[in-house]
Amino acid sequence: MASRRGTALALSSLVLVGTSWLTAPPGQADEGKHREGIVCEGASESTYDPPLTLLPHETRVHTKAGYVCTFASGRKSEPAMGFLEGVSPAASCDGLSNPRITEFVKYADGERSLIAYDSGSTLRVAGILDVMLSGRVVKGRGEGQSVRRDVLLALPRQQLPTDCLLSGIQGHSGQARLEIKEAKR
Repeated sequence: MASRRGTALALSSLVLVGTSWLTAPPGQADEGKHREGIVCEGASESTYDPPLTLLPHETRVHTKAGYVCTFASGRKSEPAMGFLEGVSPAASCDGLSNPRITEFVKYADGERSLIAYDSGSTLRVAGILDVMLSGRVVKGRGEGQSVRRDVLLALPRQQLPTDCLLSGIQGHSGQARLEIKEAKR
């Protein structure tokens, strides 16, 4: 008798759990996690192939960034890695124009974001290059949310400003700020 009651109780519990899953709105548990704003900051290293010169030319851009990300929900900051790949159709020592770049961000908690940048601008002031990219998260954490990446690039120590005239600038290092804007509810 006791085993029948135990079996009936277990089956009833399973039915209740199953119906609560079926009636809950889809994605409700994850909604806040994937819609919150995120700000990531850290070191960014870029290389150019071929090197940047005074004359604009198509250039492949490779960037690796080590971020510390802070979430709008107020939870603890965590490290993340960003990997950017793409092409600037008319890059020069004065900046990148109309870059087509994607960034893959891997967070310490295992989540990921794939970002597509579709516009950019460059500002050079006193030897510092400010590269601003904007786009959208196309997959993963923050999907559909708008993104802005701003990086201040300094000339590498082993390269001289005159390298732009001669062999070209092979890369830059700087500080990046990546912002995935909070989605409107």
